[in-house]
Amino acid sequence: MEPIINQENIDKEKALKRMKRNALALLGFAVLLFIIAIYFKIPMLQAFSEAAMVGGIADWFAVVALFRHPLGIPIWHTAIIPIKKNEIGENLGNFVSEEFLNREKLEIKLEEFNFATKASDWLSQKENANKIANAIALNIIPGILKTIKDEDIKRFIQVQFKEKLEAINLGDWVALALEPLQKGDFKNQLLTNVLEVLSTELSNNKDLIRKKVKQSTPLLSFGLADKSISEGIFNGLQEFLDEAKNPQSEIRFKIDEYIFDFLDKVKHSEDMRIKINTMILNFAGKKEVQDYINGIWDEIKLSIATDLEKGNESSIKKNMASLIQRFGSGLHEDKIMVDKINNFIKNDLLSVLLNNKKVIGDLISSTVKSWDGKEVSEKLELEIGKDLQYIRINGTLVGGLIGLIIYGVEQLYHYFVI
Repeated sequence: MEPIINQENIDKEKALKRMKRNALALLGFAVLLFIIAIYFKIPMLQAFSEAAMVGGIADWFAVVALFRHPLGIPIWHTAIIPIKKNEIGENLGNFVSEEFLNREKLEIKLEEFNFATKASDWLSQKENANKIANAIALNIIPGILKTIKDEDIKRFIQVQFKEKLEAINLGDWVALALEPLQKGDFKNQLLTNVLEVLSTELSNNKDLIRKKVKQSTPLLSFGLADKSISEGIFNGLQEFLDEAKNPQSEIRFKIDEYIFDFLDKVKHSEDMRIKINTMILNFAGKKEVQDYINGIWDEIKLSIATDLEKGNESSIKKNMASLIQRFGSGLHEDKIMVDKINNFIKNDLLSVLLNNKKVIGDLISSTVKSWDGKEVSEKLELEIGKDLQYIRINGTLVGGLIGLIIYGVEQLYHYFVI
């Protein structure tokens, strides 16, 4: 929004300078006519140019005297706006509070102005929804992200994560997740798959087993003992896994019994549930998990910034614009909400304004008084200075015309009277 305002000020400043040059050029032209009239002795032209110069210079003085001392000379009753800034602010505050914040006038205007309908019509237009979404995406969201302290957000996420985790009975969730293991087909298939994986991994790591056994046997065995020991361990484990794969084996029955006993404790033993909760909470408190949680906010910020850099293709901006547009359309169809908004503005807002009109007037007055006099003068000149230059132009032209009229009256007087 700020770049737009700066561009507007630049455009106004250019227009003001252009009008000042035009007014000065016209005055310069009057001076040139005066020189020509004197040189060629043209009385009528001399009368016109003299009056035009007087009118142009007088009006230049009047316009400049509003904003500053003409030619920097502190002449009495010049630089009116910067000197009278406090009085202007006080009068402006009183004028607004007494004339604008008047119950009868406000009631009439609010009755005529259907705010809710106009707002909904405006918001439902795609162009306006995009403007609001663009302003939010360019100014508000980046501003919020810069204002928020990352440490506070990360601490908040950690606290919320811990509180939510502690509020959940994790034992019940574990029991619910493991409940399918009590059903024959699923449990048997899952267990068989696990045993197949273990068997494959055992075969793939046979050399590793031999190496570990060798590191543990005496050096005087010259490698004979460790070879037989490693083969024995490997073959024993392989036979165990092969037998366990058989659903009807004794080992499989013992595994089933262990699983059933564990699941039963998870479902019905309070001690087991406490152990599960404690184990999971301790895991969540590990540095690796905390670092991951902290990284969530960094990922969110990066995702938002990356998306906003896409400009008009930003998903955030598109979604906001769509949401604003849908809100406007929905508000237009909701007559009850329209009436509520209008009644709020008519009654509640009106009461607030009337009860605080002196405060509003004092706020306007104190705000204007707090401004720098020179700055106020420059801002006002930027807003109305362009139009005031027409006073200088009109003063030059009207002055010249009056000079001609006076010259004509004088000539008629000499012709008929003298």
